[in-house]
Amino acid sequence: MQHPGRLEGKVAIVTGGASGIGAETARLFARHGASVLVTDMNEALGSSVAAEIGKANGTAMFATQDVRDEARWAAIVALAESTYGRLDILCNIAGISGRDPKLNIQTGHTAGPRLGDQTLEQWNQVMAINATGVFLGTKAAIPAMQRAGGGSIINISSICGIIGSHANAAYHASKGAVRIFSKAAAIQYAPDRIRVNSVHPGFVDTPMTQPGHANPDIARRRIEVTPLGRFGTPYDIAAGCLYLASDEASWVTGSELVIDGGMTAN
Repeated sequence: MQHPGRLEGKVAIVTGGASGIGAETARLFARHGASVLVTDMNEALGSSVAAEIGKANGTAMFATQDVRDEARWAAIVALAESTYGRLDILCNIAGISGRDPKLNIQTGHTAGPRLGDQTLEQWNQVMAINATGVFLGTKAAIPAMQRAGGGSIINISSICGIIGSHANAAYHASKGAVRIFSKAAAIQYAPDRIRVNSVHPGFVDTPMTQPGHANPDIARRRIEVTPLGRFGTPYDIAAGCLYLASDEASWVTGSELVIDGGMTAN
């Protein structure tokens, strides 16, 4: 695998690495010289991503992970350090929309139930994965990054963490939490040279958005409010993560990187 070395010698954990933005970020990090620990609950797909990286002469391994499990987070960080010697980068990408997983085509405005119909169980599940998982990952990574002399934590939020919409209120709340949490963590750990930033994708074609984009009316309306006139790709977001992970962003912390084709500029 030929790479320009933007992450040469660095070690990264990428959650949600079995598909979509997580998988593309893992591939891109490896192409740029990082050793990557890919984690996900989907063992088959996650193992496939790590194997693909290895076949391209990159360095990667896979480990199953539920980001809601604090003990598992400790084990994941320990695995990265014991295998690769350090931890420099954490990409908290794992997340859910709150949509019924059996729904193949979204029929309404929102991917999940409207606020008045949302159960506490549904709310807690979205918050636990999208927000608490980011907290647990950040908390677990900090001691390892202190030992390494610094690091970069990249938390995937969303344009839904900046603006409101018809979308699932729990999703908005969870992504808003990630945005502000990242700023607080950035301030607290700047003296340790640990940078923390959030990334805010717009409408990206991924397995999570596929049911929405399978509805021509929803797809059309989303394209219409995106000035660049297309959906984003996982690579578009991974490229932003690569910048934040690299030393090129050594003076960037507590920031919001919006990658949305101009949607929030409207």
